[in-house]
Amino acid sequence: MSREKPRVLVAMSGGVDSSVAALRLVREGYDVVGVTLHLWDYPDKVEDAKARCCAPEDQHDARRVADALDMPHYVFDRRDLFRTEVVTPFINAYLSGVTPSPCNDCNRTVKLTELFHIADTLGARFIATGHYARILEDSLGFKRIARAADAHKDQSYFLHATPRAQIDRLLFPLGDSSKPQVRQEAVEARLPGATKGESQELCFIGAGDGAYAAFVEAQAPERVRPGPIVDEDGRVLAEHSGVHQFTVGQRKGLGIATGKPTFVERIDRDTGAVHVGSGSRLLGHEAWLDDVTLGDGIALPIDGATVRVRYRHGGTKARVEAVGSRVRVLFESPTRALTPGQMAVIYEGDCVIGGGRIGHDASAHAHAEVAGA
Repeated sequence: MSREKPRVLVAMSGGVDSSVAALRLVREGYDVVGVTLHLWDYPDKVEDAKARCCAPEDQHDARRVADALDMPHYVFDRRDLFRTEVVTPFINAYLSGVTPSPCNDCNRTVKLTELFHIADTLGARFIATGHYARILEDSLGFKRIARAADAHKDQSYFLHATPRAQIDRLLFPLGDSSKPQVRQEAVEARLPGATKGESQELCFIGAGDGAYAAFVEAQAPERVRPGPIVDEDGRVLAEHSGVHQFTVGQRKGLGIATGKPTFVERIDRDTGAVHVGSGSRLLGHEAWLDDVTLGDGIALPIDGATVRVRYRHGGTKARVEAVGSRVRVLFESPTRALTPGQMAVIYEGDCVIGGGRIGHDASAHAHAEVAGA
């Protein structure tokens, strides 16, 4: 097949999504080059490695797909950068009582940044990934990262900090497709790995209850911070072995029995105390954001935006405003589990127009009933 379209560098994880992204680009006539970033090494005995992206065999799978599509494929070692920019901040966050968002951090500081550097070296005009996201033009005429057609698979939340210079060169071949459609296409094309399972966990951590805590303990055992578990009346219910085992909104695995539903409502980063309760204090009317990015042409305040405060959150209408050097989100209705360290991503319709990291002073709690929350 003669290719008249420009060169595209496609990020290949060895999974079905990135493989079909490459397949579609080849069929459309692009000059496609596959790239896999080697980000992490796993211990020899990791039974669930196949359930995660970027496992060692995935590099092999990506190469097999590239061979089947008659396109070049390269592997680039970015392990040191990944540890510095993603893994170390992840560990630091959990040890300080914060719940990090490593996929956001990785896309911003490692994956997209490095892929564009490599693209420039290899003479590629565009970068393509297997993300379920789209690029749409908003009411101001700017190109924006936007929600995918498949709401269940939409990954625009993880790409909120993508600058315009990158958006202009990004392609998301799967943005208008559903996962079943992508899977069927891989099977029909007989792509290597077409029936392999979907990665469900962080690429550097195993699956199962307690996996995150075990990873943090293994990486920084000398920094584990025990402390008390405290109820709504200030009574100490138990002692915990480390704040890294908890996140705001958590119900399971608290290590206590109260005879009623009990949730983590707050983690005190200074004392190491984990405050638990009925969940009434998980409802908040406002959040303060740090590390804020806004899209081109976007100015504060913004009224009527939709703000998602975690990946699976559908979003809440809000006003986003500047207060001094910081940004505050005022929700139109109480929003559950405003978790320090997670990203609050701002949408206008389907388009991402900004976002930031939820700070420790995340919420002015609404002491209201939580029925149905």
